[in-house]
Amino acid sequence: MSLLGKHSVLTGHSGQTGHLVVIGAGHAGVEAAAAAARLGIRTTLVTLKRSGVGQMSCNPAIGGLGKGHLVKEVDALGGLMGRAIDATGIQFRTLNESKGPAVQASRAQADRDLYKAKVLSLVEEVPNLTIVEGEVSSILSATSPSSSNSSSGASSQVTGIALADGSKIAADCVVLTTGTFLRGLMHTGESQTPGGRHGDAPSNSLSDSLKNLGFTLGRLKTGTPPRIRKSSINFSGLSEQPGDSPPRPFSILTDSITQKQISCWVTYTNEQVHDLIRSNRERSPMFNGQITSGGPRYCPSLEDKVYRFADKNRHQIFLEPEGIESDIVYPNGISTSLPADIQDSFVRMIPGLENCEIIKMGYAVEYDFVDPRNLRPTLETKSVQGLFLAGQINGTSGYEEAAGQGLIAGTNAALSLLGKAPFIVSRGQGYLGVMIDDLTTNGVEEPYRMFTSRAEYRLILREDNAGSRLTALGRSLGLVGEEQWRRFSEGEEQKSRLKSWAETFRVKPTADVNEWLTSLGSVVLRDSVVAGTLVRRPELSLDQILAKFSENDSPAPEQFPAPLVTVVNTELKFSGYLKRQEEEIARLRKLEDQVIPANFKYDDLPSLRIEHRQKLAAFRPYSLGQAMKIPGMTANAVSVLAVHLKRFKSAEAV
Repeated sequence: MSLLGKHSVLTGHSGQTGHLVVIGAGHAGVEAAAAAARLGIRTTLVTLKRSGVGQMSCNPAIGGLGKGHLVKEVDALGGLMGRAIDATGIQFRTLNESKGPAVQASRAQADRDLYKAKVLSLVEEVPNLTIVEGEVSSILSATSPSSSNSSSGASSQVTGIALADGSKIAADCVVLTTGTFLRGLMHTGESQTPGGRHGDAPSNSLSDSLKNLGFTLGRLKTGTPPRIRKSSINFSGLSEQPGDSPPRPFSILTDSITQKQISCWVTYTNEQVHDLIRSNRERSPMFNGQITSGGPRYCPSLEDKVYRFADKNRHQIFLEPEGIESDIVYPNGISTSLPADIQDSFVRMIPGLENCEIIKMGYAVEYDFVDPRNLRPTLETKSVQGLFLAGQINGTSGYEEAAGQGLIAGTNAALSLLGKAPFIVSRGQGYLGVMIDDLTTNGVEEPYRMFTSRAEYRLILREDNAGSRLTALGRSLGLVGEEQWRRFSEGEEQKSRLKSWAETFRVKPTADVNEWLTSLGSVVLRDSVVAGTLVRRPELSLDQILAKFSENDSPAPEQFPAPLVTVVNTELKFSGYLKRQEEEIARLRKLEDQVIPANFKYDDLPSLRIEHRQKLAAFRPYSLGQAMKIPGMTANAVSVLAVHLKRFKSAEAV
């Protein structure tokens, strides 16, 4: 890895595998660049400044409901995010621990500066990867063959990028990960400042470049709360929120968390705060017409919450330190774009913050995005061959969603240069597949955020089995290194041994066994059963059974790590339900595997209604599975399409 000055010029590479340029070094960009480079592609990562690589623009935290699943999946495919947060996390918590395994999720508070430094160091370790400092002004392209039989269906082919200093970088593929920088505009009350985040300029010329390439751009909004000096907060009357002990790592490559751990604190807004916000409605950019773009439904601003949830007399605030040595606290829950004087007043009405010092005011940021329905499931654009989009430019919110898209986009860009088949995660394989299918099929009207509720098969798509679902796929592609593969293989072997024991070890109806069962509120045995049958009883668990029978040819509990026992317990307890979900996934995969060539002509299908032909021609679905999800598409229309698709492929094969 090397760093080139902003006036240096790269003219491309002569290697057989071509050259990939990734624009933007946030969470999407670093994963895209690292994934492509791991696959052997010579990759250039272009960023405004090296010091911004891995920057956490908003809350310095990784994971959460649905989001933690994405981080585990990125890690299962050899990504960087899990390793970065494990090395720099200062509080780890398991959310929904009292609920079912499908909705349990991991979250970690990060030391903002340490996280950024760790990401940069991980990027620097990747071979085939060069960092270039510079401002990208446009994406360069050449017209593709206009023949309707073109296999890609694209009207142009990316050829590189141009920088603001006049230099150009030739490229065979480009991954665009601009975050909130496309015509970014920050709002604090009446004050409007161009920029993608505090202290950084917007990227206006890139928006113009995308328009010139034929993309229709929309506007979205996100926001951030004011930052508070920690030493000015009175914590004495607040609720302390410690993390897990011991903390659980995200990455399979992390043996244990060695970073010092701290507590966060909880406080609340009150009616006095709400009254002040209501009385200054006309000064809120959210309500006075200054901001017209759609904001995040599931992470709204405080003023939005006050109006949307008028029946609530308080809203929870998590006071989250931004680092071990940092004197800055992130008050999670009071994102706002109100004027500075209103922010200063309402913050001081919150318990514990009466005498606080605000270091930086909160703001909202509006930015351009591209309708993700313009993308294939590979995240390559339909109209420009070789151009891939990832992160907030696709209408998502959050570091985790961005990282997942970056990994998929970078991997597919590399595979296209290697002449290999694309890598598409299905809805039944991972939350990565759920997210990308949601985006490319349905589009967005507000920033998209991952939740477990978005997945139809969430009991299969758990955090604890992300490796089992994806690591072998990552290994086959070349994304997963030797050490990760060794650890994964050893874990799978342990899992197999434990499941085998549970399915063969017989528990006999002795007096001792029945007394033990009675003590746990379970029905006594009349005949011997295998241990796995007992696990399926709601009141029993595998760890209890292991502990009871450790002296009777059973593996002692300490022979297996607790997380592994939990995974096997879930798979045994819900085996019937999991089998039914797996059968549904297999049926879905048959449809998703029937890929529709880009040059398939829908106008040649007279047996389809005009309405359906128009929808298919406009949307250009990737597969029969995606065609089935187009609004207004009927099962009969998809059946007719399947027949014609079979004939088309047979004719092509001749």
